[in-house]
Amino acid sequence: MQNKPLSLTQVLLCGAAIVTLSMGIRHGFGLWLQPITQAQGWGREEFAFAMAIQNLSWGFMGIFAGMVADKFGAFRVIALGAMVYGVGLLGMAWATDPWVFALFTGVIIGTAQAGTTYAVIYGVIGRNVPAERRSWAMGVAAAAGSFGQFLMVPVEGLLISQMGWQTALVILAAAAMLIIPLAWGLREPGLNGPGQIKRDQTIGQALKEAFKYPSFQLLMAGYFVCGFQVVFIGVHMPSYLKDHGLAPQVASYALALIGLFNVFGTYIAGTMGPKIAKKNILASIYIGRSAAITLFLLAPLTPTSVYIFSAVIGLLWLSTVPPTNAAVAQIFGVAHLSMLSGFIFFGHQIGSFMGVWLGGYLYDKTGSYDVVWYLAIALGIFAALANLPVRESPITRTPPQTT
Repeated sequence: MQNKPLSLTQVLLCGAAIVTLSMGIRHGFGLWLQPITQAQGWGREEFAFAMAIQNLSWGFMGIFAGMVADKFGAFRVIALGAMVYGVGLLGMAWATDPWVFALFTGVIIGTAQAGTTYAVIYGVIGRNVPAERRSWAMGVAAAAGSFGQFLMVPVEGLLISQMGWQTALVILAAAAMLIIPLAWGLREPGLNGPGQIKRDQTIGQALKEAFKYPSFQLLMAGYFVCGFQVVFIGVHMPSYLKDHGLAPQVASYALALIGLFNVFGTYIAGTMGPKIAKKNILASIYIGRSAAITLFLLAPLTPTSVYIFSAVIGLLWLSTVPPTNAAVAQIFGVAHLSMLSGFIFFGHQIGSFMGVWLGGYLYDKTGSYDVVWYLAIALGIFAALANLPVRESPITRTPPQTT
């Protein structure tokens, strides 16, 4: 007999608080680009490369974090991820060699994020929230990550200015430990022992089915573009604004506005999921991003234009997350949801790697971010077209596969 699911309130409160902390910390990393590169005498490519590795590590390790969470529950994965997060932040603070910096900032922090963010939390939601409320609940969790950006990015900017960039990272390492007691609220007794959830597929069967299904590949392609756009903007926009003579606080306020408006954007996207085809929601988001970036580049660059752009792009920022993951759950079911979400997210993180690394590489080569801005516009159009053919109906399995 399967154990009783966790309550909706418990899942949302604990899951949202974990995502708030984990995503709130990582959304502010762009504020460290200039302080660290100036202190260490590095080019922007060294910092961008470490951040690119972080995103790739996050995506790759998210696959395995999802597998473990699907089988043994989220608590162990999240608690271990929080401890690794603290280690990575301390290493980021004290590394003086670019390769050591890339190890801690890239590999270790990326691994920590894999265990403390969306794929693992969405697996818990999928297993414990009824299908008719799943998209909404995912929207709430995604909105929490955005609230973390709104809440913590200004705090991180203040810590850097008042206490120095190294001490600020040490404080964040301590804050990451708060994730551990929150993870206790996501223990799922039904995943272990006599009440273990029955699965009709092995991991290998689930993966084979997903990767042979064109809609899975299209969702993954769209998510690649999402990663490219948001991580390029999140990491490089603060330096882009400073390069054009705007005050440092404009960047902090801009990132905070992105986080604030994404609270509404992700929540709205989640609530629309049961009413509108998720592929249409996703296509609208991607084409909206391309339009917003185009207008931002055409308009005179002032604090007002930056804040307007930040509010608009914030509405579209992580609003892709609830419909994408809800579509995966709707097509393939929830038994392997964390793992499949992890693979989809790996596509996102390959895009993140390219966006953040190309930003630093092309800036050092050309002295400008223009080419990457243009790529972000073109990719948004591509992603909108890629999502339109997605088929969201549950996949038919005949005959049923057995373990």
